[in-house]
Amino acid sequence: MPFIPHTTADVQEMLAEIGAESIDQLFDEIPETMRAGALHAVPEGMSEMAVLRWMGARAARDQVALCFAGAGSYDHHIPSAVWDITGRGEFMTAYTPYQAEASQGTLQLIYEYQSMMSELTGMDVSNASVYDGASGLGEAILMALRANKQVKTRRVLMASGVHPHYAEAARNIVANQGVEILDLPMHEARVDMRALPADGEPVAAVVVQQPNFFGLLEQVDRITEWAHRRGSLVIAVVNPMTLAVLKPPGQWGELGADIACGDGQPLGIPMASGGPSFGFICCRGALVRQIPGRVIGRTEDLEGRVGYALTLQAREQHIRRGKATSNICTNQGLLVTAGTIYMSLLGPAGLREVALACHDKARHLLRALTAIEGVAARFDHPFFHEFVVNLPRNSEDVLDALLDEGILGGVALHRYQADLDKSLLVCATEKHSTEDIDRFAGALREVLA
Repeated sequence: MPFIPHTTADVQEMLAEIGAESIDQLFDEIPETMRAGALHAVPEGMSEMAVLRWMGARAARDQVALCFAGAGSYDHHIPSAVWDITGRGEFMTAYTPYQAEASQGTLQLIYEYQSMMSELTGMDVSNASVYDGASGLGEAILMALRANKQVKTRRVLMASGVHPHYAEAARNIVANQGVEILDLPMHEARVDMRALPADGEPVAAVVVQQPNFFGLLEQVDRITEWAHRRGSLVIAVVNPMTLAVLKPPGQWGELGADIACGDGQPLGIPMASGGPSFGFICCRGALVRQIPGRVIGRTEDLEGRVGYALTLQAREQHIRRGKATSNICTNQGLLVTAGTIYMSLLGPAGLREVALACHDKARHLLRALTAIEGVAARFDHPFFHEFVVNLPRNSEDVLDALLDEGILGGVALHRYQADLDKSLLVCATEKHSTEDIDRFAGALREVLA
């Protein structure tokens, strides 16, 4: 919104209307100890031309590296139309659509978003988004505990291949609610199916990520069937872009997963140094009253005209705090707008084309990197568009050297698992050309030499 300066006459007129003699009197209830005082460190003003010149010089110092890092935030192409439309004033400044009669545009957009997310995940219902994928997992766990009335326990099993940031955020969210999260055993960076017991103490839910943190595809059908036989609900953590080609969680096993969550960043949201983004939660129809946040409904008025309204509003702003399913849930409206426009522009065929291009570029990248002496694939399992390679040297040192060449070469895994100090998680997307991949492989060859 443009800045509109006030004249001295404007200020005096407003003060007179309020009944205050001065600005200082207006804020006299603020203790002196809490006031900033004189801003001595603020420099003298500059002209617009000087500011633009100064900002241009600062911007020229920013490095735009060729990015092969993933691990939850991905460098996809974003069509210009996505943010050209999202940046319009009616979207940029929109707030929560409390008044349906004044918010039909926003409500329709969220309804369309929910419809597309439900179709993409193969689930019955989608909410109006949450903060991000990590907090979405925490919310999904609490949702599963409320929904699973048959199992009287607050124990949850989580696959060790779930993104460490997601796992940490989820544990922090549920820590003070008596929830115990246990790790499912892992073998070669995937759930160890041989170690899954046929019986044992009941658990309310089982969490599995597809693809997992290491980029590998889990045996989700077998895991889902195993969890359901034990009376556990299944929480799927998914990358929405992969669902254009991979089996959606609503079709896992015989009955499908019960809850799906994840981060919408791949759907038209820039990496932006790690955020912001938006999270999503979808579920089976039977669990809809436990879903956090809001659900938008489509109806008709007495004259047959289509209208949209907030239907299920199970958050603290709408009902008593103690009855709310969530006290932190929000609608990341602007980012959801971008995600909705992105999905609308690409459509099912476009999303599938992007997903297949990502997988194809990743296979090309793997061949190029493993052709270098001393570089080998760490795991021999199917992957989508990121994978782990072993290096002959410490991965952190290699990344620093690659960055000097203008290449962000991946994510060093020793930060998350000590025995992977020479392992690198590398990602490719549809943006990477053959020349980009050759440049990366050439730079890595030189660094290792």
